[in-house]
Amino acid sequence: MGPGGQHNRRGKYVVASITAVVLTVALASCVIGGEKKTDAASVVEDFVTALNNHDAEAAAALTSYPNAARPSIQQMFDGLAAKSTDFDVAQVMDLGSDSGLFTLDASWNFGEGKDWSYQSQGEVRDLSVGWRVSWDPSVLVPDLGNGRTVSYTRTDAAPPKVVDSTGTLLMNEQTINAITLDPTTMPDPVDTTRRLAAVLEPVAPLVTSESMLADLAANPGKPVTAVLLRDPDYAYLESDFAIPGVVVVKTPKLIASDRRINSPLLDPLRTVWQANRDATAGWAVNLVESNGFPIKQAGFQGPPGPDVAATLDSHAQLAAIEAVVSAGTPAAIVAIRPSDGAILAAAQNNQAIEQGPIAFTGLRPAGGALDLVRLASSMQNGVDPGSVSPEQLADTGQQLGLGNGFHIQGLDQQTAVLAANRPGVDQAMNNVMANKTSNDADAPTVTPFGMAMLAASIARGSAPLPMMVFGQPATADVTPTALPGDVNNRLRDAMRGAGGLAGYPDMMAAGAASGDDRWFYGSRGDFAFAVFVADADGGDRAMQMTDKLFQELSKPADK
Repeated sequence: MGPGGQHNRRGKYVVASITAVVLTVALASCVIGGEKKTDAASVVEDFVTALNNHDAEAAAALTSYPNAARPSIQQMFDGLAAKSTDFDVAQVMDLGSDSGLFTLDASWNFGEGKDWSYQSQGEVRDLSVGWRVSWDPSVLVPDLGNGRTVSYTRTDAAPPKVVDSTGTLLMNEQTINAITLDPTTMPDPVDTTRRLAAVLEPVAPLVTSESMLADLAANPGKPVTAVLLRDPDYAYLESDFAIPGVVVVKTPKLIASDRRINSPLLDPLRTVWQANRDATAGWAVNLVESNGFPIKQAGFQGPPGPDVAATLDSHAQLAAIEAVVSAGTPAAIVAIRPSDGAILAAAQNNQAIEQGPIAFTGLRPAGGALDLVRLASSMQNGVDPGSVSPEQLADTGQQLGLGNGFHIQGLDQQTAVLAANRPGVDQAMNNVMANKTSNDADAPTVTPFGMAMLAASIARGSAPLPMMVFGQPATADVTPTALPGDVNNRLRDAMRGAGGLAGYPDMMAAGAASGDDRWFYGSRGDFAFAVFVADADGGDRAMQMTDKLFQELSKPADK
């Protein structure tokens, strides 16, 4: 039926002419010379099809003013960036032989539970070039004209905090001020960097003119960040940043509230915190005035998310940091609470930080670090420890928290690679083994996290499920059985005497070497730990670091 009917998506028409049915039929499309005329309804249908295809060019070409329509249509798609868009023709009404009115139903989806629906109206006319949609931005969205744009934005309530195992503030969102050098607006780099270094000296004495000039030389023509400042430091210096070529970029970021705390756990905690925010985020569709003022059309304000309860213990973390910096080569410490698998601390010195989060992903040749696992395997399999097969070692390792595939939200981690292609061994670990040469394909490797899991499993009597956030324990690819009681007691007996570390009669511990690497691991009460020093400059370096750790733990916690 032609322009005298109302058209819905299923192609059914309801007569809605404001004249008579006879006039409607008379104005319907007809065939002349074998060509069908383009009528009002078909132009509206084509316009809607182009919109649903996000084809701004095709939709604009069907309007009376394509050059004005094209950027408006494209802005709508770009500004809303919806997951799905659905325009439908609700009605087409004739006003005569050369004009008509139409109504569109529009539905936008921005994710689960985020839907926006409305109706818009427009007009069609039979122009010299054929039927066209009379261009008006309100055809797309009601009231869109008069210089307004449309946009989808996320809305968040006040950001949650990250608290430590005692409920003390660990991390919160703060404004970070990036002091940036822009070479395109810097007439004299030497003068600018000298002046900026003098300004920064009270809070960042290591940022010098020479270091900034070197960064600029290494990144020719590109902006370079000289230093990141927290708000209190920036406020102290703010009046002094009026220097040619210096730009301040403010960015909110989740950071540790205590400047002394650094850990490979902080980035994973940021991931969990962000997932928390994403789960509670609200949304809004706004018409935006030319002056930037938003007029809300749909959406809701997201509620505040719950605080993230991290298992990290700030006192233990600071103690671990003090211990690792005593080594001059890469070193790491991981501490776990055996009773529930809570990761209490993870620290690395600067040399280790340069290599990445080795506390959790740094696989190193195990050497003698697995002697107790071999002992347990030999007792269960009735063989000499030197005759334990890789498969037997892997089975016993899983009983002690090594080699299982743990999955902890936000945290990339591995415990060990004990044998390739074993059920329950993380595929990434299998890939590591597959890439080894034939000479060392069966050589076990472990991480500091894995050795802390070993110590926690012996102390507990079974492997705990590790966790970084309370209420979110890891899932495991395999649920291992616990060691027989007599086997586990034999391991504990071997660790009594604190592995030779004097002054801790209640500690169970063992030391081990692997080439120049040194390990010391064990437990004291409900505190299991692993200390690792790469390329150690002394045979007892890991033991010394352990002593430093417990000396720091014995000090009163900061209030």
